[in-house]
Amino acid sequence: MLGLAVALALYALSGSIVFFHTPSEIAEGLVAPGGRVRIGGLVKEGSVTRSGDHIVFAITDTAKDVQVSYDGVVPDLFREGQGVVAEGVLRADHLLAADNVLAKHDERYMPREAVEALKRQGLWRGEGAPVSR
Repeated sequence: MLGLAVALALYALSGSIVFFHTPSEIAEGLVAPGGRVRIGGLVKEGSVTRSGDHIVFAITDTAKDVQVSYDGVVPDLFREGQGVVAEGVLRADHLLAADNVLAKHDERYMPREAVEALKRQGLWRGEGAPVSR
């Protein structure tokens, strides 16, 4: 009986789990298009274009980039060179059609995987924001 309850709980949660990925993982084909994902990294310098409430930008881990398309108001902390996490559906052309964008200013609010990727690439300043190059 307990096994059935655990199985049902895991099945119910499986539909709501959204995994975090880096732009390099997307570029390497490690993530299948069509599913919901979270992608984290830095807003690439020079990549932001706006048209009304529509914004297109690239998230980079400095090795690879992922284009993001988002309709809505981005957070006040959103800017080029800063940490960001976008959540949405990954299209077949590897563009993320985001429905949620979170701007991050330090490690306390950024997923561990994003912080580790930025540290490996020398883009993390410790307690402060990621370093832009």
